[in-house]
Amino acid sequence: MNKHLKTTQPRAALTLGDLILAVSSSSHSKGETLAAVTDLLRSGRVRIAHRRCQVRVVA
Repeated sequence: MNKHLKTTQPRAALTLGDLILAVSSSSHSKGETLAAVTDLLRSGRVRIAHRRCQVRVVA
């Protein structure tokens, strides 16, 4: 057995709406929410999959 093999659990599938709700709960305005979500998408830390607008968080 390989001691160095890491096992990871699959991440939960999140939707774009889940991302927006999570960001908006910490922001003060709609503009701030929009700016934060835009930054997450443009930076590549969050990706949108083609299946039902699922969001993948990139660590």
